[in-house]
Amino acid sequence: MTNGSIDQLSITTIRTLSIDGVERATCGHPGLPMGAAPMAYVLWTRFLRHNPQNPKWPGRDRFVLSAGHGSMLLYSLLHLYGYISLDDLKRFRQLHSRTPGHPEYGLTPGVEATTGPLGQGFANGVGMAIAAEQLAAHFNRTGFNLVPSTIYALVSDGDIMEGIASEAASLAGHLRLGRLVYLYDDNGISLDGPTELSFNEDVLARFAAYGWHTQRVEDGNDLAAIEAAIRAAREDERPSLIGVRTHIGYGSPHFQDSSAAHGKALGAEEVRLTKRAYGWPEDAEFLVPDEVQAHFRELAARGPVWEQQWEETLQGYGQVYPKEAAELTRRLRGDLPAAWDEVLPVFGPTDAQATRSASGKVINALAPRLPELLGGSADLSGSNDTNITGASVFSAKDRTGRNVYYGVREHGMGGAMNGISLFGALRPFGGTFLTFSDYMRGSIRLAALEGQGVVYIFTHDSIGLGEDGPTHQPVEHLAALRAIPNLVVIRPADGNEVSGAWRVAIQRNEGPTALILSRQKLPVLTPPHAPVDRGAYALNDCAGAPQLILMASGSEVALAVAAGKTLAGSGLAVRVVSMPSMELFREQPREYRESVLPPACRKRLAVEAAVPMPWWEFVGMDGDVVGLDHFGASAPAEQLFQLFGFTPEHVVERARALFGS
Repeated sequence: MTNGSIDQLSITTIRTLSIDGVERATCGHPGLPMGAAPMAYVLWTRFLRHNPQNPKWPGRDRFVLSAGHGSMLLYSLLHLYGYISLDDLKRFRQLHSRTPGHPEYGLTPGVEATTGPLGQGFANGVGMAIAAEQLAAHFNRTGFNLVPSTIYALVSDGDIMEGIASEAASLAGHLRLGRLVYLYDDNGISLDGPTELSFNEDVLARFAAYGWHTQRVEDGNDLAAIEAAIRAAREDERPSLIGVRTHIGYGSPHFQDSSAAHGKALGAEEVRLTKRAYGWPEDAEFLVPDEVQAHFRELAARGPVWEQQWEETLQGYGQVYPKEAAELTRRLRGDLPAAWDEVLPVFGPTDAQATRSASGKVINALAPRLPELLGGSADLSGSNDTNITGASVFSAKDRTGRNVYYGVREHGMGGAMNGISLFGALRPFGGTFLTFSDYMRGSIRLAALEGQGVVYIFTHDSIGLGEDGPTHQPVEHLAALRAIPNLVVIRPADGNEVSGAWRVAIQRNEGPTALILSRQKLPVLTPPHAPVDRGAYALNDCAGAPQLILMASGSEVALAVAAGKTLAGSGLAVRVVSMPSMELFREQPREYRESVLPPACRKRLAVEAAVPMPWWEFVGMDGDVVGLDHFGASAPAEQLFQLFGFTPEHVVERARALFGS
C-alpha cells in the first residue's frame, strides 16, 4: 500500500480505479486518467462546488470532461463522491450501464455534457459561461450572488486541434469569459503517436492571441503548482488555459509516454507492474482504501452546505426582489409563462413574405413574454432575421444582451448553444444558411442525443435563394437533418405555419428543433393556428375519398395547391396535404395518419425542392416525387424553378402520369 499523504493515496486510487475499469472492459483509454489524475483531484477537491446529493443544484460549478475518451477519470471521481456505485465502475462500457465509453448527459449523475467528439465539450463550456454571465447580469444584485458558477474543463491535445475548439476559443477570448478555467492535459501523445507527427504549434501563444490568460505547469504531479495556477486563473477577468505537462499512462513501465496507453487496456501483466510501481497491492481490483473513502465522504459533505447557503441567498433575494426571484425560479424549473403563446402572430392573405421574415416577427413577438430566449447568428443576423429588436448585443461590456454575435463560426455556435441550453434557464436559438448546417452537424447530433431544446433557424432553404448558386443552395440537407434521431425538422409553408413551428419549438424540451425557412416571399395559404404540431394535415380537400394526394412542404406547398386546382378542374378528386414536419407526423396516432393519407388512395405525388429520398415513405410504390437529385445553378430563382420543373404545369404533368395519362 502506498505510504503517502491522503492526497497521494487518493490520486493513486483514482488512477487504479481507472485502470481496473478499462481492464475489466478489455477496452478504453487508461492513459489520460493515469496522467491527469493529479490535476483533476486538485480541481475537484479544492475548487469545484457541487453537491452529490443534488447533481442539478443550480448554483453549482460545472466540470466538463471535453477529453471524453478519458471517461474513467470522471467516473472514478463520481464514484468517490457518491454519485455512482462501485458496481457502476465495474460495468464500464457494458450494456445498460451508467458508465458508457464516453460520458453521456442525462445517463450518469454528475455528467454535465455528452462528450467524446473532440472539441465539443470545449465549445459547450464556452456556452455555459455565456449563459452564466447573462443570467448573472439579469439576476445578481449586490449581496445576492445567485449565479456564482465557474466553468471548468479538462481538454486534450485532440480538443485543441479540432476546429470547433478554435472557433469557440476565439469567441470566448473576444467576450472575455472569465468564468472559464480550462486544464490542458499536455502529454504530447495522440492516438497515432507523438503529437509532433501533426502538431507543433505553441498552444499557449495561440490562446494568448485569442485573448486568454495562459499559464504553464511543468510537472503534472505538482499539486501545489496546479492549485496556484487555478487560483490565479480564477482571479483573472479573461478565460484561462492552464497547460499542464503530464505523462500519458503515468507509472506504466512499458506504456508511459506512448500511444499504446491511449486507446486500449494495459493488459494483466502491465497492470500488475504498474500497481507495483505505485506501491499498490498488485492483485487488488477496484480498491478504495478506508482512508480515501472517509476523505471523500468528508469532501462530499460540503455539497449540501453549499446548496443550503445558496438556498438561503435565494430566499433573502426573494424578500427584496420578489418578481425577479419568481422569474428565476420559473426559468430554472423550465416552466413557460401563462398564455405565452397568445402573442404568436396570425397572418392573413395580404401578408405574403419570406418565412424567414415571418420568423423574425415571431421572435420579436415572443421575446417580451419569454425573456429566456437568447438568440444569435453566424454573422447572418440580417439574413436569418434572428435579432431581438430593442435588446442589446451580448458583449464583454454588456452581459445583459440577448443578441449573440457568434461571427462566422458555425461550428463554435452549435457547440456553444448546446452549452447554453445545458446550463439551464435559457432557451438558445441560432441561425445560418441551411447549406451551412453541415458545419454544425456534430453539435446538432449531440443536442438530439442529450435531449436539449435548442432551436436552429436555417434560412435560404432551397434553389429559391437564386443567384448565390449551387454552393449555397441546399439540396441534400433536409434529408440529412431528417436522418438525425430526436431532431424535429419543420419547413413551414407560410407565416401561419411559422407561428405554429415556433409553438412546437418552444414547447419541445426533449430535443432540438430545426426551422427551415425561405428567402423568397411565399403567399399565405394556411389558416390561423394551422396544426403544425400534427406534422401534416389536409390543406385543400375534395368531397369524398381522394383519388390523388398531393403533398409538399415549405415553398412547394403553393405549387401543390396550384396544381391541385388544375387537376380538380378536370374532374379529379384531389387532396392537398401540407407536411411541414415528417417527424411530428410520424408521432401521431395511426388513425390520424391514415385520415390524412388514407391507405386506399395509392396515387400520391410529393413536391419538394430537395433530394426526394425521404418522401418515398409517404408516397409508396405507386407514387412519385418531384424533387432534385442534382445540384442547383446560379440564376434568378424564378428561372431555376422553371428549369428544374418546380412549376404547377410540371406537377400536373407528373400527377397525370400516375394515372397513365
